[in-house]
Parts: sequence; C-alpha cells; structure tokens
Amino acid sequence: MPAKTGTYSLINSTTLGSAQSSVTFSSIPSTFTDLVLVVMGGATGSDNFAIRFNSDTGTNYSTTRLSGNGTTATTNRGSNTNYIYGNAMATTLTSNFIVNINDYANTTTYKTALSRTNNAGSVVSAAVGLWRNTSAITSISIAPEFNSNLLSGTIATLYGIQAGNL
Repeated sequence: MPAKTGTYSLINSTTLGSAQSSVTFSSIPSTFTDLVLVVMGGATGSDNFAIRFNSDTGTNYSTTRLSGNGTTATTNRGSNTNYIYGNAMATTLTSNFIVNINDYANTTTYKTALSRTNNAGSVVSAAVGLWRNTSAITSISIAPEFNSNLLSGTIATLYGIQAGNL
C-alpha cells in the first residue's frame, strides 16, 4: 500500500486593499507539522521581503542567501539581525516569496525557514533563515525590509502542512 502524503490546509489569506506597512498572521494553531507562507506582491519602493516570528524584534535571526540575475550570482549572510530577509521586491505586483517553516510548533529546537524569492525580470534567490528561539511560532509578520509599504493588491497566504500517515 502506498504511503499517504502530507496535505496543505489553508490557515489564512489576505489581499491588501491599500498599501500597508506589514501583514501579520496571528493565533497560528499548533496542529500542523510545518507551515508554508506564500506572498505575491510588491513594495512602494526598492525593498526586500523580511519576516519576523512572534513579534520578536531582537537580533535573534540569521540568513544565508544565494541570488542571481541571469548574469551574476552572489551570496551574502546576515547574522544577528532582527528579521529573516528574502530578496528584492518589485514596485509592481510581480514578486513572490515562498517560505517553508519546518517543525514550527516544536519547543525544543530553533526554527528554520527555507525561502525562494522571484522578482520577475530582475532576480531569483534561495535562502535559509534561522530564528534562534525555541518557542512555538504563533504569529508571522511580513514587511518590507526598509521604509516602503507592501503594495495594494499584495496577496499573503499561510498554509499548514499535516504529515501523512504511513
């Protein structure tokens, strides 16, 4: 008999009706094994995606990122930052940010996030982020890294993944 595969369950989705400084998913249930965050949108200025867990603004995050623009590949690392960052957001609704958050409800390990960012016509990147905290993730905030806003029409969706049974 084949193994059952995990399933995605919609936790929440929002479409911005106006430009906003951030989107927050709160009261995330602990009933799933992993989370998938999908953001399709852009920013009002030249900016990058940034996420925080449980409203933590301390320097408890690190990110290692590889990106390319079709000509040049680059890598960089941010240690002891106050968010996990993605890559550039377009000033149109053409950027997407997909983040897999593993074992988010476990209270004995730090949390890892694997992300992919695509900005049509500009850059593609992959990153691994670490939140050095053992708390279960109960809220996720998405915002531009600097001083712009998320564009009206930006769609943010959070899914829970339930592991399959063998």
